[in-house]
Amino acid sequence: MLRIPCAERPDWKQKAETFGFRFHTMHGEPYWDESAYYQFTLQQIERDLEDPTAEIHQMCLEVVEQVVKSEELMRRFAIPEFYWDQIATSWYEREPSLYSRIDLAYNGTGPAKFYENNADTPTSLYETGFWQWLWLEEQVDRGKVNRQADQFNALQELLINRFSQLKTQMPDHQLHFACCKDTDEDRGTVQYLQDCAEQAGIPGAFVYVEDIGISDKGRFTDLNDTPISWMFKLYPWEFMQREDYGKHVASSHCRMIEPIWKSIISNKALLPMLWRLFPDHPNLLPAFFEDDNAASELGEYVRKPIFSREGANISVHKGNEIVIEGDGPYGAEGHVLQAWHPLPRYEDNYTLIGSWLVNDQPAGISIREDKGPITQDLSRFLPHIIL
Repeated sequence: MLRIPCAERPDWKQKAETFGFRFHTMHGEPYWDESAYYQFTLQQIERDLEDPTAEIHQMCLEVVEQVVKSEELMRRFAIPEFYWDQIATSWYEREPSLYSRIDLAYNGTGPAKFYENNADTPTSLYETGFWQWLWLEEQVDRGKVNRQADQFNALQELLINRFSQLKTQMPDHQLHFACCKDTDEDRGTVQYLQDCAEQAGIPGAFVYVEDIGISDKGRFTDLNDTPISWMFKLYPWEFMQREDYGKHVASSHCRMIEPIWKSIISNKALLPMLWRLFPDHPNLLPAFFEDDNAASELGEYVRKPIFSREGANISVHKGNEIVIEGDGPYGAEGHVLQAWHPLPRYEDNYTLIGSWLVNDQPAGISIREDKGPITQDLSRFLPHIIL
């Protein structure tokens, strides 16, 4: 695994605007960064990333099977009791999933270490599935990247195929896509997914989350008062479960993507449960609920709120000293502790690998860099190759 400097395409920003990639720069800072790329061998991809991704995913599904059977664990996961039966029904009926992303620490040698599962609302889809592939094609054509180079990236193809499968379960239904207002990255992600769905023959419509209404019959509706029977929502289940309109989900006759059972594995309480079920697994880090007696075994650890996103409210502890601490709105729901395993560092960059799945199948990787050891929402995205 190498980090290789590379000349940028001279026209990439203009091309990004043309292709609708308008969040390549955010708050004046670069988000997309093609001044370098990461190079992997095929063995590193297949043995150390792809195969463990599939295995970890199946382990996460085993956690769901355990949690839906236990009121104690539902409480541990800070899931409101109102939704327990709904989550269990969603799981036992195997309501279909679309995609997810697991985050891994990996430096090219040894087992990749699992950090967490972004199973509900992961972003950076467009830049993974389309934009970094376009970068590879154009850099090969320009002679800047070896002509034999490939990329671990079947994401777009698998998304379209998955939408084709989902269409058979919801024939003749329009699929609404929703995200919050004033979020360019979320809007770009949702637009990309809508494009993939339409390539699979599914008619789509867009509505902002803030504009979704509830009819007198308890149905979700868009601004045209059209009932929403099928919806992809880039909006976290843990938010919905604490808002008034979330209580209408079960009676709304609306099929959701992602399904509500995903609220279990997008929850960081997943981490101690994985360690409990699969202790000493080579891809896992020791993890405990904060009040577990065994948590005292951790000398250096990361304290994570159960619902934290984009590195918010995460702190790194070494003994009794807090050496890194992030701000944010999370923490009231409780915390888990995970053994400290720092990201690999390339020059001044800490590097995180996001490994994607579509349904149950590994689909590709994305790479994020940051000057600090905690990956955040503005951490840079870099392309990769296999050679």
